[in-house]
Amino acid sequence: MARIELDRVTVRRETADGDLLALDETDLTLTEGRIALIGPNGAGKSTLARLVNGLVTATSGTVRVDGLDVAREGREVRRRVAFSFTDPKAQLVMPTAGEDVALSLRRSHRDPGERREAARKVLARFGLAGLGDRSVHALSGGQAQLLALAVVLATDPDVLVADEPTTLLDLGNARRVGDLLLGLDQQLLLVTHDLELATRCERALLVVGGRVAADGSAAEVVEHYRSIA
Repeated sequence: MARIELDRVTVRRETADGDLLALDETDLTLTEGRIALIGPNGAGKSTLARLVNGLVTATSGTVRVDGLDVAREGREVRRRVAFSFTDPKAQLVMPTAGEDVALSLRRSHRDPGERREAARKVLARFGLAGLGDRSVHALSGGQAQLLALAVVLATDPDVLVADEPTTLLDLGNARRVGDLLLGLDQQLLLVTHDLELATRCERALLVVGGRVAADGSAAEVVEHYRSIA
């Protein structure tokens, strides 16, 4: 598993109401395979998660992935750390499912024919066999989220950061995506409001008001959150 380190990290944002402290000074070392970030809306969960691949820049402090400084070595970090958004529309950019996966494979498979075949295999791996020519706009919500995951995982990164990947899905698709995520070989950093899914992780962080209010085994942290919610 990768070693993710936050050393005295803070995040501040300028808003219409002035300076906002989005994440208070935070020290963390994350090495577990499956880590859940839970807490109320606007608490700083997504901010913390997005620091790991540079989608959010620390105002102060240092974020490292396997010793790589995210601020200075962002390109190398992003080869190792994939990010999946809540809404798959934010990352599906090509007309068809196959073309979207193939776009991710353009560096590893230079030959167009080999790239199409590799994309076909990736789609099959994620339960999307036969949908390579399907318009991304014609996919169901569950299929679109699976495709978004297939796209970012096609290059076999070391870490997946998934930001509320089941929020927009019905119960059946949420379970399907959740099972897929927890069965990945990659290290998983999961931002979620699904406390049942969070409990299945090894470790959980409860983020409240821009601070890590609890950190420990997932079952214990989820129970603590339920008791104070």
